[in-house]
Amino acid sequence: MNEMQSRSEAATSPELDPQLDFDMDGDTLREECGVFGIFGHPDAAAITALGLHALQHRGQEAAGIVSFEGGRFHSERRLGLVGDTFSRADVIARLPGTAAVGHVRYSTTGETILRNVQPLFAELNAGGFAIGHNGNLTNGLTLRRELVRGGAMMQSTTDTEVILHLVAHSKRTRFVDRFIEALRAIEGAYSLVSLTNKKLIGARDPLGIRPLVLGELDDCPILASETCALDIIGAKYVRDVEPGEVIVFDRHGVTSHKPFPPMPARPCIFEYIYFARPDSVVGGRSVYDVRKAFGAQLARESHVEADVVVPVPDSGVPAAIGYSRQSGVPFELGIIRNHYVGRTFIQPTQSVRELGVRMKHSANRAAIEGKRIVLIDDSLVRGTTSKKIVKMMRDAGASEVHFRIASPPITHPDYYGIDTPDRAGLLAATHNLEEMRELIGADSLAFLSVDGIYRAMGEPGRDPAHPKFTDHCFTGDYPTPLTDHNQTEAQPRQLSLLAEAS
Repeated sequence: MNEMQSRSEAATSPELDPQLDFDMDGDTLREECGVFGIFGHPDAAAITALGLHALQHRGQEAAGIVSFEGGRFHSERRLGLVGDTFSRADVIARLPGTAAVGHVRYSTTGETILRNVQPLFAELNAGGFAIGHNGNLTNGLTLRRELVRGGAMMQSTTDTEVILHLVAHSKRTRFVDRFIEALRAIEGAYSLVSLTNKKLIGARDPLGIRPLVLGELDDCPILASETCALDIIGAKYVRDVEPGEVIVFDRHGVTSHKPFPPMPARPCIFEYIYFARPDSVVGGRSVYDVRKAFGAQLARESHVEADVVVPVPDSGVPAAIGYSRQSGVPFELGIIRNHYVGRTFIQPTQSVRELGVRMKHSANRAAIEGKRIVLIDDSLVRGTTSKKIVKMMRDAGASEVHFRIASPPITHPDYYGIDTPDRAGLLAATHNLEEMRELIGADSLAFLSVDGIYRAMGEPGRDPAHPKFTDHCFTGDYPTPLTDHNQTEAQPRQLSLLAEAS
């Protein structure tokens, strides 16, 4: 689920904006959401909370659960981490019932307010309807404008609410037909979990950009963004929800609908590069194994003489293992991450901001002093983190610092649920390789090639006519229409007139 307000990113180069330098977490890609749903289990809310814990990496700013029992829906939506609220017995007790859907959220605007926290809920003439959404609609603003002109009253600034209104406006008799009619109107990327008083419904966009898997626990169906959410509760993985599939569970069993013309799947390549947890299986591939394969391919393409391979923790670790094994250069934990530090506060001076960086990452001098090191990271966005890491390595005595990125240069923004800067804020879109190397201060810099990422996935290379993955951030090849982005009508600068405390 993406905020419908466009993020105002700094369009300056990293070296020109010291405010971008202080926060190690600010120079990374962000996923927006994780979803979970279960039907027919007496401990539905508690299991949903555990599933959301496993999906916490997909969104850390808010979480919510809606359950159904005794003719009523019960909702708990809170800002903060899952454990801040849903580890409490009194909260779970307020979510009775045998069916529940849950959601973890990351806000792309930096503004998280309670009315945007999902699952969203609405009372329709057919009954109550709760929905959680991972992804982003590329025609969400256009649809929103049309709905508001037609008299709709929007309560949030999320594109997920557009889906609620489309379902409400449908004249179809059966709820599933109303749901499918709403899906026919939307474009972009989505995996959805929805709950009515009788059904649990899951849906995945026709290209399968965003992931959704089906599991089973005690003969009860489960829908989740990743398999790691099944593992944490001891559930059995059944299969992936297919691209374009709408799957419905009720007391009679399961029904699968495929309302869209079949098309070749194009799952998001960033699930493998960064977003999915390493212990998840996405599209039949172990994420951990794929990331090691990225590192091995990176070593084949751009190895340099060195003494140690050092990952940028934590996401660079599997790729660094693969690089080390392929190159024969020893793997060392040359950077130690402190997992008990939250977001670094904005400090009043640059010198204090520098100290904030070291709160989260510190050099392991014993592993790197006097050595030629290869630093491995999963991606490079603005370059501010890379610049700080390289300096940290030199300050700790590294004789040479060679930076290797286990993905291609990010040259285009995303519109499908990944929080990326506009193109002017992407380092690789505004600088050539040598300029990037000089800016981050490395002795050498190299990225995994686009063809290399496909080869690491078991393909011969990227077929431009039929790419197997959604890889527009590297290629500019967007797989769906970008209706909101391309329209000539000016977009509203603000979607809500109400300012509220978070």
